[in-house]
Amino acid sequence: MLPTIADVLALEPVRRGNPTVVAGADRLDTRVRWVHVGEVTDIAPLLRGGELVLTTGVALPEEPERLADFVATLAEVGASGLIVELGRRFLTELPRNVVKAAEEHGLPLITLGRATPFVQITESVHARIIDIQLEELRASEHLHEVFTELSVEGASPAQVLSQVARISGRPVLLENLAHQVLACESAGRDTGTLLASWETRSRAVAPAARTAYDATSGWLVVTVGARGQDWGRLILFCEERPGPRDIVLAERAATTLALGRLLERHQQSLERHAHGSIITGILTHAYADPDEAAARARAVGVPLTGRKLISLVLRLTEAGGTALDGQAKLGELAEATATACRDAKLPALVGTLDEDKVAVLLPLPPRGVAESALTSMADRLRAAFSPTFVLAAGSTVESLKDVRRSFLEAEQVADVAVRQPDGRVFYRLPDLRLRGLLHLLRDDARLQTFAERELAALLAHDAHRGGDLTRILRVYLDAGRNKAVAAQRAHLSRPAFYDRLRRLERVLDIDLDDVESCLSLHVALLALESFRREPR
Repeated sequence: MLPTIADVLALEPVRRGNPTVVAGADRLDTRVRWVHVGEVTDIAPLLRGGELVLTTGVALPEEPERLADFVATLAEVGASGLIVELGRRFLTELPRNVVKAAEEHGLPLITLGRATPFVQITESVHARIIDIQLEELRASEHLHEVFTELSVEGASPAQVLSQVARISGRPVLLENLAHQVLACESAGRDTGTLLASWETRSRAVAPAARTAYDATSGWLVVTVGARGQDWGRLILFCEERPGPRDIVLAERAATTLALGRLLERHQQSLERHAHGSIITGILTHAYADPDEAAARARAVGVPLTGRKLISLVLRLTEAGGTALDGQAKLGELAEATATACRDAKLPALVGTLDEDKVAVLLPLPPRGVAESALTSMADRLRAAFSPTFVLAAGSTVESLKDVRRSFLEAEQVADVAVRQPDGRVFYRLPDLRLRGLLHLLRDDARLQTFAERELAALLAHDAHRGGDLTRILRVYLDAGRNKAVAAQRAHLSRPAFYDRLRRLERVLDIDLDDVESCLSLHVALLALESFRREPR
């Protein structure tokens, strides 16, 4: 990092000149890019910004106004400061209007009370600048070696972030485009504090450039991606504005992460990749003719023509760990599902769908029984795959043109079932009853208005007072309005629970003994769950 005016004043050749700061004492942290010696009034056009100007003043104009203009032009072109040697033109001090102009324009102004060879000052400062540049070059070379080695070794994101934290001494984090934390290295800081309300905080920081520093949050943000496909952001926590070395460090790490992601994609199962591409093509109507999709499926050993087609969606019920861990488990679920289909002698297309679902297109013979095929496959899968998941099935269709509708139905069933799984082998739309209906209607403004009207007062009360009355209401209704059972489930004494119910009645202005009111509230709570898309 370039030296500051304060660093220059601390150099021995400058100290021998008995320097005195006469203006801009609050700007001594200004960086010095170079030192320029000049004795002419129109020196400003020769500067590019960041220069520290040295002069004896012998050729400066006599008129006070022109002296002030000289200082103003230096400030306008971005000079870092002005050093004037006294004793030749100005004997003991500078004119007041010069000092005043420097203060007004924020230009550091220093006088030297003793004659000093300017060549010694320029040599000293330039040597310091070159030493710093060489040091930064060596540091850049070291970073290149470190991250090249990480790339060659196929280091995980956690390993890359560990190196960044070690080199910078700062916390660093990797998130995806949904602002979910993929990996985090706290560098000794409290991880819970770093990640508190992460999604909300992260969404508030949206710099336009691929590499940018956000002064409000203190984040250096670098976009991560390759081949025009961005998939995440690397965030380096900086309490002060980062220097060039920090920026190079973050960008090298982001490049290594992007390269690692490309390598991981190449390493994943080619079969899963091919199957997933076919399923995605069917769902997005990427194939102009359904026969093209059938031909592609047939080429990977899955006949689709002349078969009954069942769309399946599998979702993990436990998030567990970072989003990166979840993606790894989802890949394992996809492989295990493909194996279970083969073991059950059910040729099927199996691939990941989005970042939280495994999709299966299962063709059955015209006389095949869907329930027995699904049960056989699900039993084998649960025996081989330990993490819990839900298996949702769409309606059976006869044509590839209807597969998309079947998949959408299976997705909706999975979204509802994963919130409160009850251990079924597989789920279909009729199994979800009221929950399924509300989920299908979750984007309807009328349902949203109904839920808001029923629960707004209660939700506002809990939000403002940090209360749990919404939870108490849910426990009470889930217990079939049995107060004794509800109190036990809420882990409260009966008097305490009854007191909460009375507070609920006051907040909502209703009578909880009224069956219709309780039914309306229960439907509103279920609707609220459907709006909040994450599982409970």
